[in-house]
Amino acid sequence: MSRTKVAVIGSGNIGTDLMIKILRLSPALQLAAMVGVDPASDGLARAARLGVATTSDGVRGLIAMADFADIQVVFDATSAKAHVANAAALAPYGKRMIDLTPAAIGPYVVPSVNLEQHLDATNVNMVTCGGQATIPVVAAVSRVTAVPYAEIVASIASRSAGPGTRANIDEFTETTAAAIEAVGGAGRGKAIIVLNPAEPPLIMRDTVHCLIGDADRDAVRASVADMVAAVGAYVPGYRLKQQVQFTDLPADAPVHTLLPDGAGPVTTQVTAFLEVEGAAHYLPAYAGNLDIMTSAALRVAERLADRKAVR
Repeated sequence: MSRTKVAVIGSGNIGTDLMIKILRLSPALQLAAMVGVDPASDGLARAARLGVATTSDGVRGLIAMADFADIQVVFDATSAKAHVANAAALAPYGKRMIDLTPAAIGPYVVPSVNLEQHLDATNVNMVTCGGQATIPVVAAVSRVTAVPYAEIVASIASRSAGPGTRANIDEFTETTAAAIEAVGGAGRGKAIIVLNPAEPPLIMRDTVHCLIGDADRDAVRASVADMVAAVGAYVPGYRLKQQVQFTDLPADAPVHTLLPDGAGPVTTQVTAFLEVEGAAHYLPAYAGNLDIMTSAALRVAERLADRKAVR
């Protein structure tokens, strides 16, 4: 079976890690081009050494490449602002786009939760690293019981946050919060990101809080465990740090300000603690925040290739 040709836009940390994952791990995808705007970037240099066609002229250079017509899927690992321009430039050519920025032009996709619903979308958004790590847990709780409110805290090593991540902090929190609701099923979502300056750097750690009413706690734990295993199938370093915790809320707990209008009573706080260790394909293992994004994007592209739905 012929492999699906793909291109990566963005020769920074995320794009370079994605490139290496495609080359090392994917029997379904063929990397046809690595695209950047900095001729001196390490990503473009590595791509050239690995025999991948490169251009430092951005999307314009990609469109001008000899094999452009054969490329079916384009990953965008640039920034939210750049993705808007890149998507507009590629729209006339009918390419499928997998957006690793917080631009969110297309539907949010978290592979373990809703990939099958969006296989026909021309542009899918991978939310954020915090979203990919935590939304599966919110979704796992919400498939057992209603979740009027969910809050996530994503803590990543400061060293693993490059210029693109830092420039998109506002978009990170907004996009993640919106996806907690749209994909995770929470009535209201909130996201917080922490750039941890600890040395040596710590791996990505995430905390998920869900407010719920009375529910079968064993069913919630089992649902979360199943979801963690599903994510771990494509992100091997993803794991639950300890058993899911349940805290009874007193009747006078001041949580009403967190809940959306019309929410039912909440009696319990569910808390899950996660960590994500990177595979160290390009960056150190502490950069699990980048690894979960590239691993999730790779899973989406491979599913598109398997389905033969790519045009």
